[in-house]
Amino acid sequence: MKRRNLLGALVATALLSGTTLAQAQDKLYIPMISKGFQHQFWQAVKAGADQAAEEFGVEVTFEGPDSEAQVDRQIDMLAAALAKSPDAIGFAALDSQAAIPLLRKANEAGIPIVAFDSGVASDIPVSTATTDNSAAAALAADKMAEFIGGAGQVAVIAHDQTSSTGVDRRDGFVNRIADTYPDIEVVTIQYGAGDQLQSTEIAKSILTANPELKGIFGTNEGSAIGVVNGVRESGAKDIVIIGFDSGAAQKEAIRSGLMVGAITQNPVGIGYETVKAAVLTIKGESVPEVIDTGFYYYDANNIDDPEIAAVLYD
Repeated sequence: MKRRNLLGALVATALLSGTTLAQAQDKLYIPMISKGFQHQFWQAVKAGADQAAEEFGVEVTFEGPDSEAQVDRQIDMLAAALAKSPDAIGFAALDSQAAIPLLRKANEAGIPIVAFDSGVASDIPVSTATTDNSAAAALAADKMAEFIGGAGQVAVIAHDQTSSTGVDRRDGFVNRIADTYPDIEVVTIQYGAGDQLQSTEIAKSILTANPELKGIFGTNEGSAIGVVNGVRESGAKDIVIIGFDSGAAQKEAIRSGLMVGAITQNPVGIGYETVKAAVLTIKGESVPEVIDTGFYYYDANNIDDPEIAAVLYD
């Protein structure tokens, strides 16, 4: 009963003073709005954020919409977080334009924004913790070219065309092919919203329409697993699959040889660096405009190497 009374007093104090409960407890409050929860990638980002929260003694909450197609739901979450007057906000934009009005409100209120995974089309974020997605996708293109012998038809199944990650991974792959491999043709680019079921159907449709296809690049976890499932269900042979991110299903596909390899980010590092940058900014310290958290190519040969295993997740 005493604990409830104490909590009630803290809440009342917070409401009267216009502060959050976390602030009433002299603890910085940093909500993080991710792109979703349907992929294990976001759980790994959350693990990194939680690690930083414990290290720096701050309160961090982590949420995202059920699907990466739910831009409006994510905007609602951002609005709700902003209404709590937090000390800073971490934000991974599903749509690089849609959130700008709310981010401007945060900026006017003196609430720092740290972007993570995806940037926004604005200079409002004080920093962005992310992978160099263009370079990572270019590496995926190099690997694709290597496995198909530098010639033939390939396709791309991307997770979206609104987030910076979707755009940069698509363009990084396609531009490297166009600039470096004149005998490779990207016959189609299609979008599956990062949903593995939708991406599975897209992959099967692409394989049916393009019987000479040699390879498919899936730009995130859901896209890549959709490609794997589509190739398996269609019975197509000798299709080179290059994925992006990790997860148990993708790792198993690589171990079995169905997927030749994938690009992995450092999701734990993304979460950790986002919270760290927010804390430093709140304290008045400078942070880099972009925090490059790195990427690696992994396949059956190096998947168990300590350096690679440390950035993979199930």
